[in-house]
Amino acid sequence: MLQRVPRWAYWVGVFFVVLAYLGVFYYFFVSPFGFRWRALYGDLSSPEGYEIHGIDISHYQGDIDWEVLRNQGMIDKCPVRFVMIKATEGTDHIDSKFKVNFEQSLEYGFTRGAYHFYSVHSSAKDQADFFIQNVKLEKGDLPPVLDVEHKPKNQTDEEFKTSVQEWLDIVEQHYQVKPIIYTYYKFKLSYLNDPQFDEYPYWIAHYYVDSVEYKGAWKFWQYTDVGKLPGIKGYVDLNIYNGSYYDLRQLTIGSRETIGVEAYREED
Repeated sequence: MLQRVPRWAYWVGVFFVVLAYLGVFYYFFVSPFGFRWRALYGDLSSPEGYEIHGIDISHYQGDIDWEVLRNQGMIDKCPVRFVMIKATEGTDHIDSKFKVNFEQSLEYGFTRGAYHFYSVHSSAKDQADFFIQNVKLEKGDLPPVLDVEHKPKNQTDEEFKTSVQEWLDIVEQHYQVKPIIYTYYKFKLSYLNDPQFDEYPYWIAHYYVDSVEYKGAWKFWQYTDVGKLPGIKGYVDLNIYNGSYYDLRQLTIGSRETIGVEAYREED
């Protein structure tokens, strides 16, 4: 039967099969990650309407040239204002670059913060105690951050929420400021969307979108994991703050006591 089909019709059929295949491939594998593809090839644009930019770093960024970052690290003609730094994970891991990154970021004039990566293998209390033992936050630093991205399989949703709340309560009592919760968009909706967690500043990780789809209040948005900046080898996460520089400084520890309008004007 195929022998009766004209040769041109055969190739037309092949053409449409290939076209359909490419369409399916693009829809499922390219389109959802279009922003990442463009970013990887140098076409990265930051979200419009935000002027306060920052980064989050860990040992993955290696040795950072802080002077170059301070003097040349511009995002859409705006300087990098804040740096979130990985400090601890679980109950026994301190990021190998935490100490130097924490000291250098302050020395070079960035508003700094420290975060703890929540582990599913140890208790919330032990993790909170470990963070407190190793992170000495000062006035002018951003509140401590809980990076929570996984739920223990042996916990119910309610047990997990109770554990997260325990970490937040212990850390808040120690530093006398409400911690920031970092997580990605779908995890927030699935496990941390209760009103009790809306009392905390929210740092949302949401890539490959033009704007944040989360309808609640948020302070920080990590919009890509493939940013490039002078002074940093390889890729770095880029973030924006949802507010002015004055608002950012007001969020820092001790701001309502010691960092008023005059201090903000001097630093700006």
